[in-house]
Amino acid sequence: MGKVVGFLKECGAELRKVVWPTREDVVSSVKVVIISTIIIAVILGALDMLFTAGMRLVF
Repeated sequence: MGKVVGFLKECGAELRKVVWPTREDVVSSVKVVIISTIIIAVILGALDMLFTAGMRLVF
């Protein structure tokens, strides 16, 4: 049981050392992720439409 308590104390000590991001950092990161996801979705959708049209011409 002593090992478990020691482990939990060490975990708490390490978590106090962590430099947590600010709210502004998190919000800007989320914006980047959402915008890049939308851009990739549009590109993949356009490629899908292009390949579908190509396949209809072939077959």
